[in-house]
Amino acid sequence: MIVIIGSINLDLIATVHRLPKPGETVPGDTFVTAPGGKGANQALAARRAGARTRIVGAVGNDPFAGEALELLETAGVDLSAVHRAESATGTAHILVDREGENTIAVVPGANADVLPGHVAQAALAAGDHVLLQLEIPIETVAASIEEARRAEAISVLNTAPYRPEAASLLADADYVVANETEFDLYADALGLEGADRRARMEAFVAKTGRIVIVTLGGEGAWAATPDGFVTCPSMKITPVDTVGAGDTFCGYLAAGLAEGLKLEAALRQAAAAGALACLKPGAQPAIPLRKDVDAALA
Repeated sequence: MIVIIGSINLDLIATVHRLPKPGETVPGDTFVTAPGGKGANQALAARRAGARTRIVGAVGNDPFAGEALELLETAGVDLSAVHRAESATGTAHILVDREGENTIAVVPGANADVLPGHVAQAALAAGDHVLLQLEIPIETVAASIEEARRAEAISVLNTAPYRPEAASLLADADYVVANETEFDLYADALGLEGADRRARMEAFVAKTGRIVIVTLGGEGAWAATPDGFVTCPSMKITPVDTVGAGDTFCGYLAAGLAEGLKLEAALRQAAAAGALACLKPGAQPAIPLRKDVDAALA
């Protein structure tokens, strides 16, 4: 079982000629809404990868709630641990330019009401994989990692979005997944030594005994483990929209690990899924099905 404890949003997405500078107004092309939130995105990715999946989170009592949960429900994600909060459903306000790059402003809403007391609803068991991000309160993430350890489950911490107060949690998770910018910031915060990124990744492993994975966009991903260093190239694509690619990577990675794949194979599958997610607009609508990932790898 993959258990995601994290955020559930509705994404409000506008495409623009180019991303605006501060104080600037630019013309737009289209506007759509789509389910999102890092927790929900990763839950859907894990489910589309073929894993049994449960999400612990919160939505509001508003019209956005049903739309935010629609694709999760359709896919068969267990929503029994999603509760209704008094605050509004979380939203992400996304601008995407013609090159596929984006800027995002997230309003947490009900995600701020996912509290340590809700972690028990995850019903963790030995061998489960617990997938976490940083769009819910830090204390809830910390409680989730602690509960995973108590239950003999495997914790996978995605360090997005960057929050300096989360630096101390990285050493507690079994797997840490960061993009290159996040890792560099956390490396500075943790005082990791080394002449380059690889050396700092290896320093993290030497210090903690954990596994750290750094995603490199079009360059693929690196992983540092106690047993050595792994590199994984990315498929060559022309991106349409990079929103949700990292979440797709995380969901497929957790599913691969839970399936029993070796780390190198799990990374390869996750990187392919993340690349395919860039070929369509939106976060959840773009997450590929397992058969499409298998076909791309073949």
